[in-house]
Amino acid sequence: MTQDAQDIDSPPLAPDHRDFVSALATGLEIIRAFDRDHPRMTLSEVATRNGINRAKARRFLLTLHGLGYVRKQDRYFELTPRALDLGYAFLSANGYQRVVRQHLEHITEITGESSSMGVLDGTDVIYVARSAAPHRLMTVALNIGSRLPAAATSMGRVLLAYTPDRLEQILARGELVAYTANTITDPDILRARIDEVREQGYCILDQELESGLRSLAVPVRNQHGHLLGALNVSTNAARVPKAQLEQEFLPLLLETSQQIERTIG
Repeated sequence: MTQDAQDIDSPPLAPDHRDFVSALATGLEIIRAFDRDHPRMTLSEVATRNGINRAKARRFLLTLHGLGYVRKQDRYFELTPRALDLGYAFLSANGYQRVVRQHLEHITEITGESSSMGVLDGTDVIYVARSAAPHRLMTVALNIGSRLPAAATSMGRVLLAYTPDRLEQILARGELVAYTANTITDPDILRARIDEVREQGYCILDQELESGLRSLAVPVRNQHGHLLGALNVSTNAARVPKAQLEQEFLPLLLETSQQIERTIG
Protein backbone atom coordinates (compact mmCIF):
# COMPACT_ATOMS: atom_id res chain seq x y z
CA MET A 1 0.00 0.00 0.00
CA THR A 2 1.30 3.47 -0.89
CA GLN A 3 1.86 6.21 1.66
CA ASP A 4 -1.06 8.17 0.16
CA ALA A 5 -3.40 5.22 0.61
CA GLN A 6 -2.23 4.75 4.18
CA ASP A 7 -2.94 8.41 4.93
CA ILE A 8 -6.45 8.18 3.47
CA ASP A 9 -7.29 5.05 5.44
CA SER A 10 -5.91 6.44 8.71
CA PRO A 11 -8.17 7.91 11.43
CA PRO A 12 -8.89 11.66 11.18
CA LEU A 13 -6.04 13.84 12.38
CA ALA A 14 -6.31 15.45 15.81
CA PRO A 15 -5.99 19.28 15.85
CA ASP A 16 -2.63 18.99 17.61
CA HIS A 17 -1.14 16.68 14.95
CA ARG A 18 1.82 18.13 13.06
CA ASP A 19 0.08 17.58 9.71
CA PHE A 20 -3.16 19.29 10.78
CA VAL A 21 -3.57 22.64 8.97
CA SER A 22 -5.34 24.84 11.52
CA ALA A 23 -5.81 27.74 9.11
CA LEU A 24 -7.67 25.55 6.62
CA ALA A 25 -9.85 24.15 9.40
CA THR A 26 -10.71 27.63 10.65
CA GLY A 27 -11.57 28.84 7.17
CA LEU A 28 -13.95 25.96 6.61
CA GLU A 29 -15.54 26.47 10.03
CA ILE A 30 -16.16 30.13 9.22
CA ILE A 31 -17.97 29.10 6.03
CA ARG A 32 -20.04 26.60 8.02
CA ALA A 33 -20.93 29.26 10.58
CA PHE A 34 -23.29 30.83 8.04
CA ASP A 35 -26.56 28.95 8.20
CA ARG A 36 -30.33 29.42 8.11
CA ASP A 37 -30.30 31.29 11.42
CA HIS A 38 -27.17 33.29 10.59
CA PRO A 39 -27.26 34.14 6.86
CA ARG A 40 -25.58 37.53 7.44
CA MET A 41 -23.16 38.36 10.23
CA THR A 42 -20.97 41.20 11.38
CA LEU A 43 -17.26 40.72 11.98
CA SER A 44 -17.89 40.47 15.72
CA GLU A 45 -20.61 37.85 15.24
CA VAL A 46 -18.36 35.71 13.04
CA ALA A 47 -15.58 35.95 15.63
CA THR A 48 -17.92 35.00 18.46
CA ARG A 49 -19.50 32.03 16.66
CA ASN A 50 -16.05 30.64 15.82
CA GLY A 51 -14.39 31.39 19.15
CA ILE A 52 -11.64 33.55 17.66
CA ASN A 53 -10.67 37.21 18.02
CA ARG A 54 -11.81 39.95 15.67
CA ALA A 55 -8.40 40.38 14.02
CA LYS A 56 -8.21 36.70 13.08
CA ALA A 57 -11.82 36.64 11.89
CA ARG A 58 -11.14 39.72 9.75
CA ARG A 59 -8.15 38.09 8.00
CA PHE A 60 -10.14 34.96 7.19
CA LEU A 61 -13.18 36.88 5.97
CA LEU A 62 -11.05 39.10 3.75
CA THR A 63 -9.33 36.01 2.32
CA LEU A 64 -12.68 34.34 1.63
CA HIS A 65 -13.86 37.62 0.11
CA GLY A 66 -10.82 37.67 -2.16
CA LEU A 67 -11.54 34.08 -3.24
CA GLY A 68 -15.14 34.94 -4.00
CA TYR A 69 -16.80 32.83 -1.29
CA VAL A 70 -17.92 35.78 0.85
CA ARG A 71 -19.21 39.24 0.06
CA LYS A 72 -19.52 42.29 2.31
CA GLN A 73 -22.42 44.70 2.46
CA ASP A 74 -22.01 47.57 4.89
CA ARG A 75 -21.14 45.93 8.23
CA TYR A 76 -22.36 42.48 7.22
CA PHE A 77 -20.74 39.47 5.60
CA GLU A 78 -22.61 36.72 3.75
CA LEU A 79 -21.78 33.73 1.57
CA THR A 80 -21.88 34.04 -2.20
CA PRO A 81 -23.28 31.42 -4.60
CA ARG A 82 -19.68 30.31 -5.20
CA ALA A 83 -19.81 28.55 -1.82
CA LEU A 84 -22.11 26.05 -3.51
CA ASP A 85 -19.09 24.85 -5.51
CA LEU A 86 -17.83 23.09 -2.38
CA GLY A 87 -20.99 21.00 -2.19
CA TYR A 88 -21.22 20.45 -5.93
CA ALA A 89 -17.65 19.13 -5.94
CA PHE A 90 -18.77 16.39 -3.57
CA LEU A 91 -21.85 15.59 -5.65
CA SER A 92 -19.86 15.51 -8.86
CA ALA A 93 -17.05 13.40 -7.44
CA ASN A 94 -19.47 10.81 -6.12
CA GLY A 95 -21.70 10.70 -9.20
CA TYR A 96 -24.87 11.38 -7.20
CA GLN A 97 -26.29 14.03 -9.50
CA ARG A 98 -25.88 11.79 -12.52
CA VAL A 99 -27.26 8.58 -11.02
CA VAL A 100 -29.30 9.10 -7.91
CA ARG A 101 -31.66 11.84 -9.02
CA GLN A 102 -33.31 9.71 -11.69
CA HIS A 103 -33.92 6.94 -9.16
CA LEU A 104 -35.44 9.38 -6.67
CA GLU A 105 -37.73 10.78 -9.35
CA HIS A 106 -38.83 7.22 -10.14
CA ILE A 107 -39.75 6.68 -6.47
CA THR A 108 -41.70 9.94 -6.41
CA GLU A 109 -43.51 9.02 -9.63
CA ILE A 110 -44.63 5.66 -8.23
CA THR A 111 -45.45 6.69 -4.66
CA GLY A 112 -46.43 10.30 -5.13
CA GLU A 113 -44.16 11.15 -2.18
CA SER A 114 -40.88 13.02 -1.72
CA SER A 115 -37.71 10.95 -1.80
CA SER A 116 -34.19 11.87 -0.75
CA MET A 117 -30.66 10.61 -0.26
CA GLY A 118 -28.56 11.77 2.66
CA VAL A 119 -25.15 11.25 4.20
CA LEU A 120 -23.92 11.63 7.76
CA ASP A 121 -22.03 14.81 8.60
CA GLY A 122 -21.20 15.25 12.26
CA THR A 123 -24.45 14.82 14.18
CA ASP A 124 -26.59 15.74 11.17
CA VAL A 125 -27.90 14.19 8.01
CA ILE A 126 -27.13 16.37 5.02
CA TYR A 127 -29.28 16.01 1.89
CA VAL A 128 -27.21 15.29 -1.22
CA ALA A 129 -30.03 14.45 -3.65
CA ARG A 130 -33.78 14.97 -3.55
CA SER A 131 -36.98 14.59 -5.54
CA ALA A 132 -39.78 16.67 -4.04
CA ALA A 133 -43.46 15.80 -4.38
CA PRO A 134 -45.89 18.63 -5.22
CA HIS A 135 -47.30 18.64 -1.70
CA ARG A 136 -45.17 19.91 1.17
CA LEU A 137 -44.87 17.82 4.32
CA MET A 138 -42.55 19.71 6.64
CA THR A 139 -42.74 23.29 7.86
CA VAL A 140 -39.09 23.65 6.79
CA ALA A 141 -38.37 23.44 3.07
CA LEU A 142 -35.79 20.74 2.29
CA ASN A 143 -33.26 21.09 -0.50
CA ILE A 144 -29.84 19.72 -1.40
CA GLY A 145 -27.56 20.80 1.44
CA SER A 146 -30.31 20.88 4.07
CA ARG A 147 -29.42 19.45 7.47
CA LEU A 148 -31.55 17.58 9.97
CA PRO A 149 -30.60 15.93 13.27
CA ALA A 150 -29.46 12.36 12.61
CA ALA A 151 -30.92 10.95 15.83
CA ALA A 152 -34.45 12.10 14.94
CA THR A 153 -34.61 11.15 11.25
CA SER A 154 -35.06 7.84 9.48
CA MET A 155 -32.02 8.35 7.25
CA GLY A 156 -29.98 9.41 10.25
CA ARG A 157 -30.83 6.31 12.23
CA VAL A 158 -29.99 4.07 9.30
CA LEU A 159 -26.60 5.74 8.99
CA LEU A 160 -25.99 5.65 12.75
CA ALA A 161 -26.84 1.94 12.77
CA TYR A 162 -23.71 1.29 10.70
CA THR A 163 -21.49 3.91 12.38
CA PRO A 164 -21.79 3.04 16.09
CA ASP A 165 -18.90 5.31 17.07
CA ARG A 166 -20.82 8.33 15.75
CA LEU A 167 -23.91 7.20 17.65
CA GLU A 168 -21.95 7.01 20.90
CA GLN A 169 -20.60 10.52 20.30
CA ILE A 170 -24.15 11.84 19.98
CA LEU A 171 -25.32 10.00 23.08
CA ALA A 172 -22.29 11.15 25.08
CA ARG A 173 -23.20 14.78 24.43
CA GLY A 174 -26.59 14.32 26.10
CA GLU A 175 -28.27 16.65 23.61
CA LEU A 176 -31.23 14.56 22.42
CA VAL A 177 -33.97 17.07 21.68
CA ALA A 178 -37.71 16.36 21.92
CA TYR A 179 -39.10 17.74 18.65
CA THR A 180 -42.51 16.15 19.23
CA ALA A 181 -44.18 14.10 21.95
CA ASN A 182 -43.01 10.98 20.08
CA THR A 183 -39.29 11.86 19.92
CA ILE A 184 -37.05 9.36 21.68
CA THR A 185 -34.77 11.22 24.10
CA ASP A 186 -33.74 8.31 26.34
CA PRO A 187 -30.22 7.20 25.25
CA ASP A 188 -30.81 3.54 26.09
CA ILE A 189 -34.08 3.39 24.19
CA LEU A 190 -32.56 5.16 21.19
CA ARG A 191 -29.59 2.79 21.16
CA ALA A 192 -32.00 -0.19 21.27
CA ARG A 193 -34.07 1.22 18.39
CA ILE A 194 -30.98 1.75 16.27
CA ASP A 195 -29.90 -1.82 17.04
CA GLU A 196 -33.27 -2.91 15.62
CA VAL A 197 -32.63 -0.83 12.50
CA ARG A 198 -29.31 -2.63 11.98
CA GLU A 199 -30.97 -6.02 12.38
CA GLN A 200 -33.91 -5.41 10.05
CA GLY A 201 -32.06 -3.27 7.51
CA TYR A 202 -34.47 -0.33 7.42
CA CYS A 203 -36.00 2.35 9.65
CA ILE A 204 -39.53 3.69 9.95
CA LEU A 205 -39.76 6.93 11.89
CA ASP A 206 -43.22 7.90 13.07
CA GLN A 207 -43.75 11.60 13.87
CA GLU A 208 -40.58 12.04 15.92
CA LEU A 209 -39.14 14.99 14.00
CA GLU A 210 -42.41 16.71 13.16
CA SER A 211 -46.03 15.88 13.91
CA GLY A 212 -47.74 14.28 10.93
CA LEU A 213 -44.47 13.24 9.29
CA ARG A 214 -43.76 9.54 8.78
CA SER A 215 -40.72 8.31 6.86
CA LEU A 216 -38.95 5.16 5.75
CA ALA A 217 -35.22 4.81 5.03
CA VAL A 218 -32.82 2.11 3.84
CA PRO A 219 -29.02 2.06 3.48
CA VAL A 220 -27.27 2.54 0.14
CA ARG A 221 -23.93 0.82 -0.45
CA ASN A 222 -21.47 0.47 -3.29
CA GLN A 223 -20.46 -2.83 -4.87
CA HIS A 224 -17.76 -3.26 -2.23
CA GLY A 225 -20.26 -3.04 0.60
CA HIS A 226 -19.16 0.41 1.76
CA LEU A 227 -21.95 2.64 3.04
CA LEU A 228 -22.67 5.49 0.63
CA GLY A 229 -25.65 7.02 2.39
CA ALA A 230 -29.32 6.41 3.08
CA LEU A 231 -32.38 6.56 0.87
CA ASN A 232 -35.78 7.64 2.18
CA VAL A 233 -39.37 8.45 1.34
CA SER A 234 -41.38 10.88 3.47
CA THR A 235 -45.15 10.69 3.88
CA ASN A 236 -48.10 12.20 5.69
CA ALA A 237 -48.97 9.97 8.64
CA ALA A 238 -52.68 10.53 8.15
CA ARG A 239 -52.51 9.49 4.50
CA VAL A 240 -50.00 6.62 4.50
CA PRO A 241 -50.20 3.99 7.27
CA LYS A 242 -47.10 2.20 8.53
CA ALA A 243 -48.33 -1.06 6.99
CA GLN A 244 -48.28 0.53 3.54
CA LEU A 245 -44.74 1.76 4.11
CA GLU A 246 -43.58 -1.76 4.89
CA GLN A 247 -45.62 -3.64 2.32
CA GLU A 248 -45.44 -1.29 -0.69
CA PHE A 249 -42.75 1.34 -0.19
CA LEU A 250 -40.04 -0.79 1.46
CA PRO A 251 -39.63 -3.24 -1.46
CA LEU A 252 -39.38 -0.27 -3.84
CA LEU A 253 -36.68 1.44 -1.76
CA LEU A 254 -34.70 -1.77 -1.35
CA GLU A 255 -34.79 -2.42 -5.10
CA THR A 256 -33.81 1.18 -5.81
CA SER A 257 -30.92 0.91 -3.37
CA GLN A 258 -29.68 -2.17 -5.22
CA GLN A 259 -30.00 -0.40 -8.57
CA ILE A 260 -27.93 2.51 -7.30
CA GLU A 261 -25.35 0.06 -5.99
CA ARG A 262 -25.07 -1.62 -9.38
CA THR A 263 -24.86 1.71 -11.21
CA ILE A 264 -22.39 3.56 -9.00
CA GLY A 265 -20.14 0.58 -8.42
